[in-house]
Amino acid sequence: MINWPVISRHISDATQSSFIMAHVTPVTGGYNSQTWHIEGSDARHYFVKLNSADKTAMFAGESAGLAALAATHTVRVPLHITHGTIDAHAFLVLEHFNLYSNGKAGLFGEQLAALHRVQASQFGWEQDNTLGLTMQRNAHSADWVQFWREQRLGFQLELTAHNGYVGKLQTLGEQLMERLPDLLANHRPAPSLLHGDLWGGNYAFLADGTPVMFDPAPYYGDREADIAMTELFGGFDPAFYAAYHAAYPMDAGYAKRKMLYNLYHLLNHCNMVGSAYVAQAEEIMQRLLIELRQQHC
Repeated sequence: MINWPVISRHISDATQSSFIMAHVTPVTGGYNSQTWHIEGSDARHYFVKLNSADKTAMFAGESAGLAALAATHTVRVPLHITHGTIDAHAFLVLEHFNLYSNGKAGLFGEQLAALHRVQASQFGWEQDNTLGLTMQRNAHSADWVQFWREQRLGFQLELTAHNGYVGKLQTLGEQLMERLPDLLANHRPAPSLLHGDLWGGNYAFLADGTPVMFDPAPYYGDREADIAMTELFGGFDPAFYAAYHAAYPMDAGYAKRKMLYNLYHLLNHCNMVGSAYVAQAEEIMQRLLIELRQQHC
């Protein structure tokens, strides 16, 4: 049972304006949480995400990430209204948007390039957050190879082993981890602010074509990791890539690093969804190891 009156009181407190809920409508497409559109008697609209109470930290991390992205004034994100725990539920209340699948793709590319120019002195984030439902480690590091080995691939491989995916996946993973310095040799990325989970389900457009991103898993990392994920499940509009590359050209060797960065997300899908992604992860590991052997022949 969802305690909507208490959530309404939280909205009233956060906005310093009394909110009386008039309509509640479930929203389809929530991959990891229940999602709702609520409307007040004063025609204010909000988007609400609900999960079990143990996911309170997940929503706190998402709130912090949205605030950090909003502060850059680059790509539009929904504003955080309030979050917390009521009874058996964790909740997150956000600005509500009417979203569309088509819009200004070129503007999206330009704005993402501007986001990636927001940079820090180290890789990581001030707190751990979540990628889907998986904890994402974000301990700071000045060394990108170390960060990717320990906070990204190494952690996901530990989870896959815990979930029973052993044998070939772990053997290839260990070999790849040893060769990370070779894979990332001569690549010196700046710690750029990333969305962190930028696939086709986590962006859309407003009625006027304005791009909007949501469901972030942000950290400071190699900007190529964001661009790589846009290509993982079919790719974005060509105008998006043309505008991004014009604003912030990619470094040589991206095509190889793209496989490495997307491996992180494939391993996470193994841990969240199941064995359907194991073969794809193993194939990428093998391709990267073969390329390394060919380079040293």
